[in-house]
Amino acid sequence: MKTNRYILFLILALFGASIGSYAQSTATANISATIVTPITISKVQDMNFGDMSVVSGQGSVTLSPAANSRLASGGVELMDATNVSFASFKVSGAIGATFSISLPQSPVLLSNGESTMTVSEFTSTPTATSGLTNGTKSILVGATLHVNGSQALGTYQSVAPFPVTVNYN
Repeated sequence: MKTNRYILFLILALFGASIGSYAQSTATANISATIVTPITISKVQDMNFGDMSVVSGQGSVTLSPAANSRLASGGVELMDATNVSFASFKVSGAIGATFSISLPQSPVLLSNGESTMTVSEFTSTPTATSGLTNGTKSILVGATLHVNGSQALGTYQSVAPFPVTVNYN
């Protein structure tokens, strides 16, 4: 009788194992990868706020690429706009790709050797994201120049260039 139980137990164990093996299912998938043209950015033109004078107290000058304008506020008076320019950049990369634009979040310092001013509130056209329809895109960048009421005369240059970063989305 013990032998019969052992045989019965062995048969049930084999039967249970065979039922479990039919409960599995397998699927397969392929793997692919595509290498695209790296995104690049190059400067075309520097930013120039142009000539101005301080009439009475502090003020600012704003270059707005969206409005294609240069506006003064406070005690700043704008002069001839001949040498005014937005910073301009060319982005190149994969045709049809989209990308994001990162502008400086901290003020940029300008100096004439003895006196300083700051530039902040950077804006661009296009704004935060854009596409590379034909594999290229131009970016215009503007900002706001903060002028002190007792700003020394002279030509001011950025102490260090400001960064504009682009990344594929």
